[in-house]
Amino acid sequence: MRLPEAFLERMKRMLGEEYDSWLKAYGKDPVQGIRINPAKVSPEEWERISPWGLRPVLWNRDGFYCEEGSRPAKDVYYYAGLYYVQEPSAMAPAAVLGAEPGQRVLDLCAAPGGKSTQLGAQLRGHGILVSNDISASRAKALLKNLEMAGITNACVTAEEPGKLAETFGEYFDKILVDAPCSGEGMFRKEPELIKSWQEKGPKAYVPLQREILAQAVRMLRPGGELVYSTCTFSEEEDEGAVSWLLANMPEMELVPIKPWEGAAAGTGREPVIRLFPHRTEGEGHFVALFRKKGGNAGKGINRAGTSNAGEGAARQKAGRGERKYPGWEDVGSPEDITGFSDWEALLANPFGRERMKKREGQLYLLPEGFDPGWRLRYLRTGLLLGTVEKGRFEPSQAAAMALGRGEFAHTFSLKREDGRVIRYLKGESLLPEEGEEFPAGWVLVCVDGFPLGWAKSSGRMLKNKYYPGWRWQ
Repeated sequence: MRLPEAFLERMKRMLGEEYDSWLKAYGKDPVQGIRINPAKVSPEEWERISPWGLRPVLWNRDGFYCEEGSRPAKDVYYYAGLYYVQEPSAMAPAAVLGAEPGQRVLDLCAAPGGKSTQLGAQLRGHGILVSNDISASRAKALLKNLEMAGITNACVTAEEPGKLAETFGEYFDKILVDAPCSGEGMFRKEPELIKSWQEKGPKAYVPLQREILAQAVRMLRPGGELVYSTCTFSEEEDEGAVSWLLANMPEMELVPIKPWEGAAAGTGREPVIRLFPHRTEGEGHFVALFRKKGGNAGKGINRAGTSNAGEGAARQKAGRGERKYPGWEDVGSPEDITGFSDWEALLANPFGRERMKKREGQLYLLPEGFDPGWRLRYLRTGLLLGTVEKGRFEPSQAAAMALGRGEFAHTFSLKREDGRVIRYLKGESLLPEEGEEFPAGWVLVCVDGFPLGWAKSSGRMLKNKYYPGWRWQ
């Protein structure tokens, strides 16, 4: 890998006597990490069942380094949503932001979803997570990762930040801006980014980053917190963005981040976090934490959900009269949907009917505080429970992933080593072995008790209902 001379000269000025150690780190292989999903498995249990050796990531209790030779994305536990494959330094921004259950959280540049799944896990199903990416195609990958993680209270949007700001106003308790950047911190892991850097350079991203930050500040409630992060070393894009925000938005203040072992402060000793590959096991990252002055500072903001949506949402509501939620229907008695009450009766903890809505043949569980009147380009609104075709209910893949062990009465669980697990993930139907029996109707197929997806049982065979777009390749 040949690094650009202009980039090397700048890094030499930035790092001084640490430069040689930093450059030497580029001769080492990038490290790979996973972040376990606490909604499905605890760190202690993961240590018992992990197929690989474990070393913890210092800045995230749910993060672990993968041992050499492991292939975490080709393991059945990955398909069960037990962990997300994530570069270790990328675990830092959401860890610093620290969402709490009941809060309103926005991940503004969210695809492919590593940080959103982390924030969703922190919320534990309470409050609302809006995960946005301006690209609808990238947002599809974001949606898959959120559903695989079993996140039930996320809305996935594909909007420009300005449109979101018009709709929400000062709505969110926590906002993450993991901004588009020149990617210098990822050169070792993704050398193809070097060509883009040579064509554009850091200056091309600065105006975009500042525009995104400006819109994010509009959506943060007083007392709320905002994390700005990048995966670049560029001072223009990092400390420069901090200085610009503080100079132009006096309502914002910088919150010092307590560094962990190996983390560096800003280049001017600002109380931000810089991660370098020669100091920590990971790639390059920058993290800054801000707070909007006024309101309730610190954690636990808005747990009662007292904030109102912004003026844009209010204008939308005012013009609709009694047609408050066009296209959305309330869910009536269980008999209105053939098969739903039978399926619901098998749940150990039925989903709250007060937040269920039907729309265009699909049944949703909307997040707490969600307003169906928000006119945004959605890929998903909350948890898709299933589809209703010709009055008959069919549960969704997302609903399967939202369930925990033992939460569905009709379960067929296979051991991780059983070859039928991969056959199921490939879309094949399953036959019982000697002594096995299948319950009738909808069956939740699991690996070691962890849900994978649905099958429909005839008693003699499990007809595969695993979502085709997720199948093992």
